[in-house]
Amino acid sequence: MDDNAPQTLCPVARSEAVVGDRWTVVILRELFMRSHRFEEIQAQTGATPQMVAARLKALEADGLVERRLYSERPRRHEYHLTEKGEAFYPVILALRAWGEAWCKSPEEGRAIYYTHQTCGGPAGLGPVCETCGLPLYRGDMIAELNPAYRDERQARWEAFKASR
Repeated sequence: MDDNAPQTLCPVARSEAVVGDRWTVVILRELFMRSHRFEEIQAQTGATPQMVAARLKALEADGLVERRLYSERPRRHEYHLTEKGEAFYPVILALRAWGEAWCKSPEEGRAIYYTHQTCGGPAGLGPVCETCGLPLYRGDMIAELNPAYRDERQARWEAFKASR
């Protein structure tokens, strides 16, 4: 954590001290996309193993992520969001909405289309459902990846496996 953050009452500065770099945010994105294993996270972020390990360790220390053992031999962990980590979802939605509006052309289409299970309609970009107006929660949505985005993610995974 940034040594200067606790010296201010500013919540933006304090938040930035925890999640204020690209690697941390894309790692959180992957956890929200249900990538729980180190290799999946590394492949989809493009970060070095050291970068992923350091960010996961920091997220765990800050209480956003917890490790869960899934293999004794070799000893391996999965990474899951805690309640504090899940509470970051509206920030991911806001970044997604801003990126869809300002960082892409409309011809590319949305990277992910969500259906809001509560009403069955398109969820839109959040933070509330464009169909019913209720707040969006990750567990209440079904994701459908744009075919181009699905192919992009699959190509990253295949390239990662081939490099090992």
